[in-house]
Amino acid sequence: MDRIKKLFQLKGKVAIVTGSSKGIGEAIARGLAEHGAKVVISSRKQESVDEVVEQFKKDGLEAVGIACHVGKAEQREALVKKTIEHYGGVDILVNNAAINPVFGPIEQADDIVFDKLMDVNVKAPWALSNLALPSMKERGGGSIINVSSVEGMHPGMGLGLYSVSKAAILMLSKNQAKEWGKYGIRSNVLCPGLIKTKLSSALWQNEGLLKHLENNIPSGRIGMPDEMAGLVVLLASDAGAYMTGGVYTADGGYLIAG
Repeated sequence: MDRIKKLFQLKGKVAIVTGSSKGIGEAIARGLAEHGAKVVISSRKQESVDEVVEQFKKDGLEAVGIACHVGKAEQREALVKKTIEHYGGVDILVNNAAINPVFGPIEQADDIVFDKLMDVNVKAPWALSNLALPSMKERGGGSIINVSSVEGMHPGMGLGLYSVSKAAILMLSKNQAKEWGKYGIRSNVLCPGLIKTKLSSALWQNEGLLKHLENNIPSGRIGMPDEMAGLVVLLASDAGAYMTGGVYTADGGYLIAG
C-alpha cells in the first residue's frame, strides 16, 4: 500500500459514534468502518442501531450497536463500559448526537429547553470524552472529533440557543487538545453547514427558504451526510496526526457568503 494511502487506514482502531443511526452520524460511522475501524453505532433506540449494524455487516463492515441517550449519565457510562468490554478500548470518539428542540427568538425559549439543549449538546460531549480518556491514555493516544455547526461560528435567525451550544463545543475541543496533547490525544471540531438531515428538515423542507439559502451559498446547494465522512476519517487517522485543536468547516462556502 502507498505510504500516504496507508495513513488513512484505521484497522484495529475502535470508534464510538454517537447519534449514528441516521444522517451525518451514520455516514461518519460508515466512513470509519470502510477504512477498517471497529465501529460502535449508538443512538437512543436499540432497534435503530441494530438496523444500521445489520446493514454494515451485510456490507462486510465491523460494527456493534449500543443504545445510549447521551443526555443521561448512566447511559453514557454504560456506552463506554460496554465498548471497552466488547472491543477492548476506545481510540476514536465522535460526539455527533445533538438536538434542536426549538426554532425561534432566544427570548421565547424557556429554562427547560435551555437545560435540555445544554445537557445533550454540551455536557454529553464533555462527559463522554472524560469517560473515554482513561482508555485512550492506556492505548497511547486517541482522536476526539466533536461535531459542532457553522451556527456555532455565525449567528443565524431562529437558532440562537442551538448556536450557543455549538459555540461551546469549539472551546471544549480546544481545551481538550491543549490539556490532553501530552497523552497523544487529539481533539478537533467538524462544523457542517446546512446538510440534508432530519435535524435540519425545518430549513430544507421550506421551499422558499431553501431556494434563498441555495442562492446564497457559493456551492449553490445544501450538503449531503456522506460529504462529512471524509474529513472525520482524516481527523481520526494518522493522516491527521498533526491536526489538533482545529475547527474545520464543510459548508459549501456558507460562512464566506455574507
